[in-house]
Amino acid sequence: MTNPFENSTPSVLDREAALSRVGGDGELLHEIAQIFLQDYPRSLAELRDAAGRGDTHGVERTAHGLKGAAANFGARPVVEAALIIEKMGHQQDLSGFSAALGTLEQTLSKFKDELIEL
Repeated sequence: MTNPFENSTPSVLDREAALSRVGGDGELLHEIAQIFLQDYPRSLAELRDAAGRGDTHGVERTAHGLKGAAANFGARPVVEAALIIEKMGHQQDLSGFSAALGTLEQTLSKFKDELIEL
């Protein structure tokens, strides 16, 4: 029987992987999470700005950085969403950018909530 109080939405954060990347140091992980929480809104703004200017290289570069930062936490859904945008920039085709950005923002919203709990 399923527990009705159990969160059915899978976690974005892979806490075990994130802890292993910082040698098991929970305090360091918390500090890195705080930095990510401060920085990712700027990255989203840079993505929007670059796409608005048609700067595919800027889209690729910014999405790549966001992807790498999320990978430090084992946040596979964020990594995958950022990778899609990175590829759009690399291929110089931003035709699906708005939808891809929406997916990234939704994933980041859940991820943000999980990071706040660290």
